[in-house]
Amino acid sequence: MHLSPSHVIAAHVIRGLIFDLDGTLVDSLPGIATSINNALNEANLPTHSQTTIESFIGNGARALVELALGDKRDRTEDILASFHRHYAEDWKSGTLIYPGMLELLRDLHANEYPLAVLSNKPHQHTSKIVAELFPNHLFDQVMGHQESFPKKPDPTMAHQIIAKWNLKPSQVAYVGDSTVDLATAHAGGMVPLIFSWGYGTPENTPLLHRAEDLKSFL
Repeated sequence: MHLSPSHVIAAHVIRGLIFDLDGTLVDSLPGIATSINNALNEANLPTHSQTTIESFIGNGARALVELALGDKRDRTEDILASFHRHYAEDWKSGTLIYPGMLELLRDLHANEYPLAVLSNKPHQHTSKIVAELFPNHLFDQVMGHQESFPKKPDPTMAHQIIAKWNLKPSQVAYVGDSTVDLATAHAGGMVPLIFSWGYGTPENTPLLHRAEDLKSFL
């Protein structure tokens, strides 16, 4: 579905943007798939195709591991620890920035839009990936999942980001790629902007097809 500015309520004036990470800023599926399969293989458990693993992404590392384990969920803790160990290295060769995204972020930053990342990926991985792939402090806030805070689509962490900007949720876009991201925007009273690439693309939703399409809403 093609997206035009008419799909966004005219009263919304976007003054800040919060981005999802996996499937929005970066294609991280290859690194995630390699890591979970390495963890499963070491434990002599069945591995999965990359396509199947794509369907597991979006609700954090624990949910990923539980889905990968199927009826072997009693192994969750040791496989989760193994996944984190592998992913600390595997992400480097299995994570690519989507075309046009870095240029878009640089342009937004140059025009003094506050930018943040909010992901269900564990915080230690989120912060490392953002720091290495998006240098020069393009984002003033980066938040991955931490056990003491609820995961998306709960808007609690998004609202914390917005509060630090002294903005209202209706003045902030949540930029994502999935049904979880769309639900996060709606739950938090933010403007949803959803790219057509990524994982778990929502149906019957206007989509952005190029990074630069986002500028139509600013």
